[in-house]
Amino acid sequence: MSGLGINGFGRIGRVFLRNCLWRKDAQVVAINDPSMDPKYLAYMLRHDSTHGIYNKKISLEGNTLVVDGKKIKLLKESDPKKLKWGELGVKTVVECSGRFTTLKDCQVHLDGGAKKVVISAPSADAPMFVCGVNLHKYKPDMKIISNASCTTNCLAPLAKVVHDKYQIVEGLMTTVHAATATQKIIDGPSNKAWRDGRSGMCNIIPASTGAAKAVGKV
Repeated sequence: MSGLGINGFGRIGRVFLRNCLWRKDAQVVAINDPSMDPKYLAYMLRHDSTHGIYNKKISLEGNTLVVDGKKIKLLKESDPKKLKWGELGVKTVVECSGRFTTLKDCQVHLDGGAKKVVISAPSADAPMFVCGVNLHKYKPDMKIISNASCTTNCLAPLAKVVHDKYQIVEGLMTTVHAATATQKIIDGPSNKAWRDGRSGMCNIIPASTGAAKAVGKV
């Protein structure tokens, strides 16, 4: 798949780029993240506490990131309406910012010249797909789709096997999740639940998840 653009270079955006870089059939041509200057973006790509150091050659040519000879245009646009994806050769935008998760939100990427948008989070109204579960329902004319959530991708394949064999009428799920960017390193104030303010390093913190609803959709 050529002509990929990434909007949001956080946890998912960086892992997505890493996966694309070793594939011959995936070419990322542009990355937009208003919070990162080029040097910091290159640093974040190089150093990953979970997946380790990226050992390929990384350099900068102005606002262009060069990874192992592959050039990627870097943007810092906070208003997605100003992104001209089409002019950059982007055909598919991978929406990883976490801010734009509905059909209306992601329409701006299509208005900017992209042909398709894949949301890396659950969506309230965009069609959601999980490989091995309902990907066969995907139609080429769908312009905006969602890949659901990490929890949904874990639960849905298992639920499908059980449902196809025995039919699930009602269910209860419990997910044990690794630390995310929202947990605190040490105890601190929380604007939501009190226990959300406890250290993620040494506490089991209860949280809600929309995965159950998402599994029902896919």
